[in-house]
Amino acid sequence: MKKIIYIMAIILTTISCSNAQKTEFSKEALVYELTEKSGEKATFQSILDANKGKKVVIEIWAGWCGDCVKAMPKVKELQSKNPDVAYVFISMDKSMEKWLEAVEKHDLSGQLYWVNDPKMMKGEFGKSIDLDWIPRYIILNEKGQIVLYRAIETDFDKIEKALKD
Repeated sequence: MKKIIYIMAIILTTISCSNAQKTEFSKEALVYELTEKSGEKATFQSILDANKGKKVVIEIWAGWCGDCVKAMPKVKELQSKNPDVAYVFISMDKSMEKWLEAVEKHDLSGQLYWVNDPKMMKGEFGKSIDLDWIPRYIILNEKGQIVLYRAIETDFDKIEKALKD
């Protein structure tokens, strides 16, 4: 019986640690190059640097993702309530064409980037930010520090709280 309790304790500890909120991005994430609408490349680090001094909402999404599309009205509401916040949309779409179609269809406004990786969520960038679900939201404070690392479409109350704090 003691062995079972010990094993359960290890499993629970492992699970709770794997879902912990990170406080910084991995080196792999920071050097990853994302594609802009113009076709130019920008490292994730350069995007973060360009937004220093602002609160930032990063949304990882895709046009084919039903939960992402369902959350779009909430994102637009968040944008209207928080106009001083920078919004960075990072797409996991399969092609640049599909990404641009989805941007236009959903009338997204903010900083728009595409992860050019055929493995999409399971690719290099996805692994570097522990991507296991989309939409995924990451919130940064004015100093560029992560205040919320792992939020999904049902966590808008957490997102709003993180933006207010």
